[in-house]
Amino acid sequence: MTDKLSEYGWSFQVKVLAAMFTDRIFLQQIADIIRADYFESDANNWLLDTIITHFRLYKTPPSKDVLKVKLTELHDDGPEAVLKAAILEQLKDVFRFMESDDLSFVKNEILNFCKNQEIKRAIMDSVGLLKMGNYDEIKTKIDTAMKAGADTDIGLDYKVTVAARYDEAARATITTGWDVVDDLMDGGLAPGELGVVMAPAGIGKSWLLINIGANAVKHGKTVIHYTLELNKEYVGQRYDSVLTGINAQTLKHHLETVQEKMDSLPGELIIKYFPTKSVGVLGLKAHLEKTIMLGQTPDLVIVDYGDLLKINTKKDKHEALEELYEDLRGMAGEYEIPVWTASQAGRSALEEDIIEADKIASSYGKVMVADFLMSLSRKVEDKMSGTGRGHVIKNRFGPDGVTLPCKINTNNGQFQFYEPQTAQGKQTTQVMKSGENIMKKNLAQKFKDLGGSFG
Repeated sequence: MTDKLSEYGWSFQVKVLAAMFTDRIFLQQIADIIRADYFESDANNWLLDTIITHFRLYKTPPSKDVLKVKLTELHDDGPEAVLKAAILEQLKDVFRFMESDDLSFVKNEILNFCKNQEIKRAIMDSVGLLKMGNYDEIKTKIDTAMKAGADTDIGLDYKVTVAARYDEAARATITTGWDVVDDLMDGGLAPGELGVVMAPAGIGKSWLLINIGANAVKHGKTVIHYTLELNKEYVGQRYDSVLTGINAQTLKHHLETVQEKMDSLPGELIIKYFPTKSVGVLGLKAHLEKTIMLGQTPDLVIVDYGDLLKINTKKDKHEALEELYEDLRGMAGEYEIPVWTASQAGRSALEEDIIEADKIASSYGKVMVADFLMSLSRKVEDKMSGTGRGHVIKNRFGPDGVTLPCKINTNNGQFQFYEPQTAQGKQTTQVMKSGENIMKKNLAQKFKDLGGSFG
């Protein structure tokens, strides 16, 4: 059992620092037991001291801007100039290692290393106490060392948090942008919650998620949109269309208008593309930590879409997909952000007026994990008339089993949902029926024409 991190190698030491920047829970566990003299270089010692000092004051790792300020405190000549140059070089490697696949191993290994060092130190300190027969203090030292690095969050103190439980801030929701949907969700999706949109292929899942993201940006929120199917430029153009209302096909002729709209938006949007099945939830978390460190803490995360994430397990597909959605919801809880994603419905749902939970593709377990699940159905006649139906399958915040008529502008991707009993809802329903009647008449005429040709 080694006493020096140098025996783990240089890259391991840098990954320890990367993990401290990217995982606040890990940083909380290790802050009191990791020591600068475990590391080899002065640059690592400076970074460790900066991280720990900042965390103790603000309960969060330092951002890139904080590091810039701290670096200005070092002189530009003499030994401190050399140290500053070394720190800047080391930070490049720290940023590079933030998305390493083995950070979980590094965190476990360094925690065990530091805990063992605390135990060994307690044993060595106990030698003199043993000679004096001070057994109580020996026990105290050993017990303290054994508890080193433990998670200090024991949970909710029920009896003393009555007011907090009923505080409006206890569930700080982010609007979907549709009043009727927000009312059903008691305000929208809140930190730690997972919302899922379900629909067959080609119905508009991605457009619906973009509407949710665009509405959040319009309300001053920072949104990270992960796309695993469409490239980031194309997704960006879709956001342009939804936010401006300009026909997607003619956006290139209205660049000044688009730029004016972007300049007036109160929120921020980051679009990150990962090839299909190239990244799992761990990869998303690594990217989240990187954006947080760079000062772009998200208020909302969109994953388009969950079924396309990489699965790192030998379990069968049904169990693996359920576990993947559990990990997505776990990510929402760990980072205290709402997460919206989408899931595929089976082909049999294509001609359903209302898509129920049994139509979800591959794993019914996804239904059990979601906090809010809404299906979107658009039959052929709906595509002709620009209509559809949103059906609330599951809702932990209010009623479910509710079907909402919606209008979909296929030119700019904008969605609008209505309550069925309102004038707009009745009008939308009537448009749906008109579209269905037109379709039936067209089919009847085609059948008649075909019959005549065979006569």
